Amino acid sequence: MTSKKQTKSASLQFGKGTGVAIVTPFKKDGSVDLKALENIVKHLIKGKVEYIVIMGTTGESVTLRKDEKITVTKHIIEVADGKIPLVLGIGGNNTAEIVHSLDSTDLSGITAILSVCPYYNRPNQEGLYQHFKAVAEASPLPVILYNVPGRTSCNMTDETTLRLANDFSTIIGVKEASGNLLQIMNIIKNKPKNFMVISGDDQITLPIIAAGGDGVISVVANAYPKDFSEMTRQALAGNFEVARKLHYKLISITNLLFADGSPAGIKAALEIMGLCTSHVRLPLVNINSKVQLALASEMKKYK
Repeated sequence: MTSKKQTKSASLQFGKGTGVAIVTPFKKDGSVDLKALENIVKHLIKGKVEYIVIMGTTGESVTLRKDEKITVTKHIIEVADGKIPLVLGIGGNNTAEIVHSLDSTDLSGITAILSVCPYYNRPNQEGLYQHFKAVAEASPLPVILYNVPGRTSCNMTDETTLRLANDFSTIIGVKEASGNLLQIMNIIKNKPKNFMVISGDDQITLPIIAAGGDGVISVVANAYPKDFSEMTRQALAGNFEVARKLHYKLISITNLLFADGSPAGIKAALEIMGLCTSHVRLPLVNINSKVQLALASEMKKYK
């Protein structure tokens, strides 16, 4: 188990602010577009986001082969070149396989692990605790929990999150995408001092920070890293008048990015910006034409 000193140091490297769940761009033939990926990484660094999350939901990790995951991760590490902390998604519904992955994956250049709640199995709260206990004890790096019941059909309660936060110093935060503000506020109120509560929903990042949250792992910041990360920084500094202006400046586009599925929405936006194509892998498909037109219209008005 990681010592308190090591955990605190790792947390301070990337703890507050905006992380970006980076997309994995594809070519027309479905192969990974490494040149587009390079451009997006540089776009995020230029936009001054605080860290990048690799192999998250937005990165379509579940449709990438193991060799592709390695290639994408290594390419991002190479392009980032130490300029920004990197978090790697290692999670799933097979606890033993995750423990094996943590033991066998080359984590050079990675700052922390993001690990999603098990999906499909639908474990109870004790099952979730035991799962993440195994992850925490196996991980050589700090772990951020990822609660996203809309995708996993399994909500990790505030009681379970707090139990894990208090029992394992290697677990340094939670990406909370339950949308349940009461649950999130209960975690914030009762968490250990250095435990991070990170928004997993772009639309409610501002109120989560107002309640005492530490930042966001964002989708929209793939396209608008400068404005979204500045909104987050201003909110964290208590400058809510400035933060609100940026929040509402972005809100129409943000809503459209999720109107017909994610990451199809953000990839459509990135294609409009010329950063990558909008191709996604089945079973995902591109956003419908109505949302596409509305998104293009809103982006054209954006200044």
